[in-house]
Amino acid sequence: MLKKTLDIQLASDTGIDGFVLNVGNDPWEFDRVTTAFNIALDYPGFSLCISFDMSSLPCSSLDDARLLQAYISQFQSHSSYINIGDRPFLTAFSGQDCTFGQQSPQDGWVDAIKSDPNQPILFVPSFFIEPSTFSQWEGVIDGISNWNAAWPNGDNPSDFDRDNDCIANLAPGDLYMTGVSPWFFTHYPSKNFIYQFDDWMFARRWELLIGNRQKVDIAQLVTWNDFGESHYIGQVLPDTDQPNSQAWVNGFDHTGWLRLWAYYIQAFKTGSYPKIEQDRIFLWSRLYPAASSTPDSLGKPDNWQWTEDFAWAIFFLCAPADVVLRCGSDEQRVSRVTGLVKVKLGLQSTCSISASIEREDGSGQDLFPDGMKFMTEPQDTYNFNAFVAAS
Repeated sequence: MLKKTLDIQLASDTGIDGFVLNVGNDPWEFDRVTTAFNIALDYPGFSLCISFDMSSLPCSSLDDARLLQAYISQFQSHSSYINIGDRPFLTAFSGQDCTFGQQSPQDGWVDAIKSDPNQPILFVPSFFIEPSTFSQWEGVIDGISNWNAAWPNGDNPSDFDRDNDCIANLAPGDLYMTGVSPWFFTHYPSKNFIYQFDDWMFARRWELLIGNRQKVDIAQLVTWNDFGESHYIGQVLPDTDQPNSQAWVNGFDHTGWLRLWAYYIQAFKTGSYPKIEQDRIFLWSRLYPAASSTPDSLGKPDNWQWTEDFAWAIFFLCAPADVVLRCGSDEQRVSRVTGLVKVKLGLQSTCSISASIEREDGSGQDLFPDGMKFMTEPQDTYNFNAFVAAS
């Protein structure tokens, strides 16, 4: 949930149009959503909507629909609520098996959120169902949200195949919302794994979305503040509430990515990449070898073999320059380049990561991020989160 008004300001400055508020079964959440909508009144260009987290909310009885209906009734008419075509936009995470006491999930969802003709909901959930079955949900869903497309499918490069499969099976007029995400690492006893995040993964995902923007109605950034799964791009403040994720989140701020994401967001909205008018350096890396062992009783995350020990960089260059990515005495140099340039560097020994833009006229810049040190010594716990820095 939002803790600071600054979250909306920071997101808006990045080009984000609104927040999807993921709500579950905790009794305090309704009040937090109310607070978020009250704050949004001060940002007329920024909107909010509700997403029901059906991995948390019960949905087997008629009574279970009451909380969903309370959210809809309370917020759908709010001036900051997201409307598309004069219909309140609503989504959900999972829920494809929910019946709400009816004979089928389809009947259950209609009764829960679409039975009131005065509430013409536009429902675009993230149901984890085969695209070939979308037609069975006619009259229930008004599109689909493809959550898992935010990351590559297994240990593979990013592609648009799963998106195309969904799009091909949507009914005419249905909306398509798909995900883009910076990272994924989670380390709990109940879930301990990574998704593929190497090879400038999120940049490549953005490039795919921009190249296919005529097929995509909404790009959903996954996420602003899910610290437990390491795919946050919002700020981590000292008093930030975390779901016991401090071991891999504290000290791993991701806001250095925001100006880079702003670049891609503008390109997605307009169809043209913005002109680069200022030099910038964006760096990210894991700080520990993937194959190293620690005394951590949870063990390595599943899929740890999918990631390699590299530092990743993207340079914005407003004029030709040489760019250098370094870790200790190792370096990767690319000469006489301009525009957006991607560089990677293998990490082999303990070293501090840095980068430079070099020009003969001295107009370049250096980035020596404090704390961005690759360390081969064993740690107490496994941490596959990204350390992010930007000039």
